Amino acid sequence: MSIIGTQLKPFSTQAYRQGKFIEVSDADVTGKWAVFFFYPADFTFVCPTELEDLADNYAAFQKMGVEVYSVSTDTHFSHKAWHDTSPAIGKIDYTMLGDPSGTITRNFDVMREGQGLADRGTFVVDPQGVIQLMEITSEGVGRNAMELLRKVKAAQYIAAHPGEVCPAKWEEGETTLAPSLDLVGKI
Repeated sequence: MSIIGTQLKPFSTQAYRQGKFIEVSDADVTGKWAVFFFYPADFTFVCPTELEDLADNYAAFQKMGVEVYSVSTDTHFSHKAWHDTSPAIGKIDYTMLGDPSGTITRNFDVMREGQGLADRGTFVVDPQGVIQLMEITSEGVGRNAMELLRKVKAAQYIAAHPGEVCPAKWEEGETTLAPSLDLVGKI
């Protein structure tokens, strides 16, 4: 079932960020754009390549006013240990949410029940706490931070320009569409 257009559900959890353990809740997310980036587990294979890609592009997300939250069902302690031992994960400055209870993972409907692991899911939440974008891939398919940046730019553009939509492969500054009866059958 799609959760696009639904409200971010309440959560509170421990996280690891920039050498510290912090508490993060849904209240901390409200009022800004956010990316929730779920992955199956710390100390794995595809996951560190994706998280490193996000780390390498984190400044671009920040420039757009977007906060990034990586989420797995591991604890914040595990996140710290991984951060301290992996060169790829050691680059991360964004918040790594621990979700050992599975609350956040279930809120976003990406829990692999019976395994206790999250699917590889990406969600973009707007400042009102509404989920605007979701992407779920299989275990072996890594995601691309540059494509995610493009999608966030498109979501931000249409939020700021009601009545316009971004066509396929839209890049910032390119022409958008204004859906109307006149466009039907002409694209």
